Order: sequence, then structure tokens, then C-alpha cells
Amino acid sequence: MRGPHNILRLIRTGATLERTGAMTVVLEAFEAPRALRIVVRALAIPFKWLGYPGDPTMPPATRALTALGPAYIKFGQVLSTRPDVVGDDLAVQLRVLQDKLPPFPVATAKAEVARELGRPVDEMFSEFSEPIAAASIAQVHKARIAATGEEVAVKVLRPGIERAFRTDVDAFYFAARMVEVLAPFSRRLRPMDVIRHFDGVVRGELDLRLESSAASEFAANTTDDPGFQLPQIKWDYSGRRVMTLGWADGAPMGDNTAIDAAGHDRRVLGERVLKLFLMHALRDGYFHADMHQGNLKVAPNGDIIAYDFGIMGHIDEYTRRVYAEILYGFIRKDYKRVAEVHFEAGYVPADQDVDEFARALRAVGEPIFGMDASRISMGRLLAYLFEVTERFGMETRTELILLQRTMVVVEGVARSLNPQINIWQVASPVVSDYIQKSIGPKAVVTDLAKTARVLARFGPRLPGLVEAALIRQSGSPSAHRPFWRWIVLAGGAGLCAGLGLAFAIEWLG
Repeated sequence: MRGPHNILRLIRTGATLERTGAMTVVLEAFEAPRALRIVVRALAIPFKWLGYPGDPTMPPATRALTALGPAYIKFGQVLSTRPDVVGDDLAVQLRVLQDKLPPFPVATAKAEVARELGRPVDEMFSEFSEPIAAASIAQVHKARIAATGEEVAVKVLRPGIERAFRTDVDAFYFAARMVEVLAPFSRRLRPMDVIRHFDGVVRGELDLRLESSAASEFAANTTDDPGFQLPQIKWDYSGRRVMTLGWADGAPMGDNTAIDAAGHDRRVLGERVLKLFLMHALRDGYFHADMHQGNLKVAPNGDIIAYDFGIMGHIDEYTRRVYAEILYGFIRKDYKRVAEVHFEAGYVPADQDVDEFARALRAVGEPIFGMDASRISMGRLLAYLFEVTERFGMETRTELILLQRTMVVVEGVARSLNPQINIWQVASPVVSDYIQKSIGPKAVVTDLAKTARVLARFGPRLPGLVEAALIRQSGSPSAHRPFWRWIVLAGGAGLCAGLGLAFAIEWLG
């Protein structure tokens, strides 16, 4: 029975929130009714002495979560991607959450590596440094592979981290159930769904094979992207609790002095980081969702290097097309078309008024386009767009919230390199190119060719399947089957001929 343990953990959590001053921030972020605020504070204050004090130099929310430990730090990071749940102000505060904890000893790390990979560390690596970075789930060491002399980064999970996270996640589920029962107003925020989302993220990060796989897929998608590099995964030196990848040598993206000293053009780098993110999100539907300065370097040849693949974003092809057309409509200030796309995609209920929705969208776009170039933000546009669509009945889509949050971070990186960057001017050719390739005539032919390939696999069975469906629909007796067969065969032949032509055009083009 974990009930008593969960209750004790939650009491200590509440006491820490109260002691660090974070309780007020949290209650305001979740728009708690005044009566509930009074009750919560009355329950928390007597136990305040049980709370951890935390670092008084930190903002209240980050101070509390850091004091409570790794699971809470990671929970804060995940919530920073969900301004729809915690509000913009708290999301911004959590976005700068200090993801630094005291490292565990190098001897412990070596023991973990040897246990996971089944070989002594000294046999695999001729050098193995003290920790160079320590986060909530793992820490990183610089090493050198004995067989090749290649420098690598070795990421090692904290000992016992799985059990620690499982304990706290159980408490989070317990708290979410209590909140849904005792505070019905909170159900619109879907507390259980938030915890399930967090649980899924954590399970992925606690198996470094999955992060290695994500890095491998990302590398395969981006291998031909000019000006972009990813460290190579060393599969022979990686496992569930250990991940080894090539060492990323370069100037930290957040160090403009080092970037200038290396002779790089920061204006070019600012445009490149923004274009790369948009290409990955639109073209591939698979993007690095934690592209802050700490996860980026500038290689000696000027390439941008990305690493740390614990949080990746995925958007299906249909959704990419819809949102590319929405962004394109905003770029062209065609608000009526943007509104129509929302209705066509089923994002906004059909009983809403499309013209009224278009006017609401104009109220979103015009103030942003009227800004000075240095203040225009696609991330801000998406945030305002989500607010408007929510008023018109659109449900929250987690993957798009993650896209918007990452867009804000990437814009921040770009502006740190070039404060005068014009986001729309940089984004326009990327979005326009995607529109042309994914929605234009060539895209129609490509879609038909894909359909033809699917039908080719089912070709021998297709007439019988369609005939059976037509007979069931019409209730026709078996005597009419020759009639239906001729219709099916004629229609199928025409369809296959058209799709075959489309496939030929694509192949020849």
C-alpha cells in the first residue's frame, strides 16, 4: 500500500511550496477559487516547517521544485512546455529551471557503465573524466575510446533514478485523482492527462536506448541539411542506462564572445537556426523540442551542432500541412483563408461562424505585423492563435503546444545572435517551399502515386472487396452479381489507370 507514503510525500510537497513562496504562484497559475486558496493555505501553513528551504536566490517555483528533487525538476521542465495548463507566466519561470544537481562520483559512474555494457571501463575507454554536466536524470563524462582514440561523451543515468521517479510519479497520480475529486473546476486542465504525459516523457528518458534511437532517426532525416551536424551514436558503447556519442567540439551557442572570436557571422547563424527548426518541423514532422542554447554549439566550420535528444517533437503529415497553410495565410494576411483551413480540418466546430472567426484572426495577426521587425514573433502568433481557437471551441493539441513552445525558444536563440532578425522574412521562404511541395499540384500527384502503390498490393482482392461492399449496401441478390462486377471492374480500371498515370508523372518528373 503506497497510500500513506503518497500522503506523506504530498504533505512535504505542500510544505515546501508554502515555505518557498511557490504556493501562491501555483494557485494563481491554476486560477484556484478564493475559497480553495484559503483552505489550501490553512492546511499547508501548520506543516511549513516540514518543507525544504531551497535556494533563496531562485524564483519561488523553481526554488521549490529544485528542493524537492529530480522528479519535480523534470516535472517542472515538462510543465514549461504546457502554458495551456500552467499559464504563460509560470511556464516562463519554469523554462529557466535550473537542471543542475550535485554529480555522483566518477567511480559510481564507471561501475554503472561497466555493469550496463558488460566490460570494464578501462578496457573500453582510455580516458574517462570527472562529470562535466549533471542534470536531474543523468550526468555526462568526456571519454576517449581505447580502440580508436576518438573523443566521446558518455551519458550515465543516476543510480536508483528509476525507483525514485516511480515513487514520485505514483504520488503525482494520487494527487491528480484527489484534485479531480476535490476541485471539479480543475478538470478542464485534465490533471490525469498531464501526469500521463509526464509519465510517458520520463519513461522515454529513463531508457537511453530510446534517446539513442531518437538521435539516430533525427540524424537520418537531417543528414543532407547544409550547416547542421549531429554527434554520431556509438551503439557498441550504448545501452539502456548508458549512451555514448561523438564529442561535439565547438563554441557554445550562448557565448557570443567565443562565436565572434572564432570568426562566425552571427546574423547567418541566427537565420540558420530558425530555418533549420522550421524545416525539421514542417518537412520531417520530427524536431528537436529542447533547442535552447545549452544544447547547441557552433562547430569550427560554422555548422550548428545539436545534442541532447531527450525531448523530441512529432507532428503527423496532415497536421503539418494544415499548420503550414495557416502560417502561410498569416504571412499573406489572408485571414479568411486561415479561418477556412481551421473549419476544413475540423479544428473549429462547424456551427461556428467562419466570418466572425476570420475577424478574430485578423485581431491576432494585424498587431503583430504592425510591430517593428525586432519584435515580430511567430511563437507569440501561435500562442495568440491558440487562445482564439480555444474561444471558438478548438480542443488543445499537445503536439502543437510543444511546437509553439519550441518556436519561442528557437526565436530566443536567433535573437540572442542577431537582435534585429526579422522572423517572418526568414520563415517565409521555408513555409512557402513546404506549401509548394506538400499542397501544390506536384503534391497531389505524389499522394495519388502513394495511393496507387497501396492499391497495387491489394489489386487482386480489390474487385471482390468492392463488390462485396456494394452488395451489402444495396442488398442485391446473387443474381445481380455480374452487373455489379462489371461496374466494379470498370471503376477499378479507371481508378487504377488514373493512379498509374499519376505514378508515371511522378517517376518521370
